[in-house]
Amino acid sequence: MITKYLTKSFYINLCIVFSIYILDRISKIYIIYLDKQILDSNIFESAFLNITLIWNKGIAFGLFSFDEIYFYNLLSIIIAVVIVALLVMAVKTIGFRRYYLFMIIGGALGNLHDRIFSFAVPDFIDFHIGSFHWFIFNVSDIFISLGVIGMIISELINDNANDKV
Repeated sequence: MITKYLTKSFYINLCIVFSIYILDRISKIYIIYLDKQILDSNIFESAFLNITLIWNKGIAFGLFSFDEIYFYNLLSIIIAVVIVALLVMAVKTIGFRRYYLFMIIGGALGNLHDRIFSFAVPDFIDFHIGSFHWFIFNVSDIFISLGVIGMIISELINDNANDKV
């Protein structure tokens, strides 16, 4: 039964997920290396972009940060279950939605890796305008956000197409 899903496109999709995961890992390892070399979390500063390492124990953009290990572990398990559910959805989906789901999965795996092995996710990209700073994020968060935006747009387009029929 599972062999019907092990096609050429499956391996291409697996490469997409793996590439996002590797890009995220390399960026985080490099930023952590720079942080240790400079001995300062402020690695780079400019008018609109700072590279500042912070360790995020919460979920997206630092929301729901917990010091309690049980809540943290429960949250990590929930994230792992959601990744598996997204993988099942992606395998059964066709078109661009599949790629959006794989972008989300690749990013989520990168962050889950850090949650498991570092007990926090390193975030370091800080866009700002003057003193207004957006949430600090990482490469995984970029792909998760792009995947979610793509899914929303594809749903809106399909809903509009269904309304015309």
